[in-house]
Amino acid sequence: MEIAILRGECWYGGCTMWGVQMPLHAGSEVRLQLEPNLTPNQAMPLLVSSRGRYLWLEGANEVMFSGGKIYCPENTELGSPEQAWTDEAERAGRGETEAAGCKKAEKARDEAGEKGRGADGQTLRCAYRRAMERHFPFSGKMPAQELFGAPVFNTWIELTFDQNQRDVLRYAHGILESGFAPGVLMIDDGWAECYGDWRFHTGRFPDPAGMLRELHGLGFRVMLWVCPYVTPDSRACREAAEQGLLLRNEAGELFIAAWWNGFSAALDLGKPAARDWLRAQLEALCALGVDGFKFDGGDPAHYVGAAGAATPNGMARLWAEFGERWPFNEYRAGWKAGGMPLLQRLCDKDHSWGEAGLAALVPDLLAQGITGHPFGCADLVGGGEYRNFWQNADRLDGELVVKHSAVSCLTPTIQFSAAPWRVLDPGQLGCIHAQLALRSSWQAYLEETLKECARTGEPAVRYMEYEFPHQGMERVRDQFMLGGRLLVAPILEKGQDARNVYLPRGEWRWEGRTLHSEGEMRRLAAPGTFLVVLERLRA
Repeated sequence: MEIAILRGECWYGGCTMWGVQMPLHAGSEVRLQLEPNLTPNQAMPLLVSSRGRYLWLEGANEVMFSGGKIYCPENTELGSPEQAWTDEAERAGRGETEAAGCKKAEKARDEAGEKGRGADGQTLRCAYRRAMERHFPFSGKMPAQELFGAPVFNTWIELTFDQNQRDVLRYAHGILESGFAPGVLMIDDGWAECYGDWRFHTGRFPDPAGMLRELHGLGFRVMLWVCPYVTPDSRACREAAEQGLLLRNEAGELFIAAWWNGFSAALDLGKPAARDWLRAQLEALCALGVDGFKFDGGDPAHYVGAAGAATPNGMARLWAEFGERWPFNEYRAGWKAGGMPLLQRLCDKDHSWGEAGLAALVPDLLAQGITGHPFGCADLVGGGEYRNFWQNADRLDGELVVKHSAVSCLTPTIQFSAAPWRVLDPGQLGCIHAQLALRSSWQAYLEETLKECARTGEPAVRYMEYEFPHQGMERVRDQFMLGGRLLVAPILEKGQDARNVYLPRGEWRWEGRTLHSEGEMRRLAAPGTFLVVLERLRA
């Protein structure tokens, strides 16, 4: 299929990690792969446009932008405002007189325009809502509320593969002693006997039940890292293989997945018995006192070469479906998980200022939202790519950590791993606490917004173009709207405590003042938090 890009039209979506490339437009020259999704983050077969159109790319291997056109498979669904009105007319007029049907269709068209904040429905918002309602409607459910309150803390950067009871407890006490509220604590990779044998390692965790009781007593909810892989040459692997629970390759031999931790067998999540085998182990952990799980791995790239009913992308979808039953959840990689009640984290970012690190956070969060993942997390504060983090161990940039925290501050989940009390000086730590105080002042609004997202399916972190169509903000991707009320503009440049913020037309409250804008750039400062926040008063 060959689709001409309209004048001024901008396209968004696909893979979360494509955020830094968005928007795509008539001048874009790019080939984007969808099957398998080789990025380490969420992906959907969806592109939406600022002119109210969408592409549903189910089954497409790739899509290409070139020469002012989009090239995609013939079976791609192209949604448009005109088609939406036709569909509404058919639904409205079914079983009624032609006059009554046309009258209902006209009303539906007006309502569609209102939903899209545009008279004719030719907006990004309208395109997203039509695609979402048709292909991945939300259920009204959401992940556990505790994931969106106090900061989440994760033991990964401090302990990496040396997870152990003594240091986990020391880390938990450090959180409280440094003035942070108890929230969710994630114990990362390395706590178990081996992959597939999901029991606490008896040497590193001599009394896991006692540890969990102590952590709960301190006010924490506890999540454990798990993956859909099985360590070869282990008792768990032999047991799973004998029961036919593991993937095979085309030759019928045991499939071995190559992933960041080496080489592992992989559960065939398409088989109910494989899911039951893993579920039984996780439920035993819950009976011990565990509250939920960080469901890592499951990247489509890890399944290339496996035989079976599911494609690599299909396996990632099955992994997402598997974890839905636990409200305390977190995912990073995925396919077609839009609309599901899952906390979705951005992939591990470098401890850097560029597009491998800080500069990618807002663009990727925006891409995450416009593909149906409103319950987002901007990676671990300071960067979650542990090898890069430790390569910079003797030159960690405290300002970078603080500004990463500023990005996360008014997003659904803020998550720390590198201990702020270890890597920051007192002034920088004070800035983190000032950011968290700002978050607390908007906590009720954040929770209200997320509940609305679960009900309506709309993003929490929104492109400016989504809320303010056709005001020239199609390419703004370093500030965002949290819901429909808060404009959030983190300061991203090193050495700066002010930034240029584009204010859409209307009135805005900032630092106790009312600002009137005709649609203009303003330079605003936030030296205490490195986060400019404006409340929308009226258009």
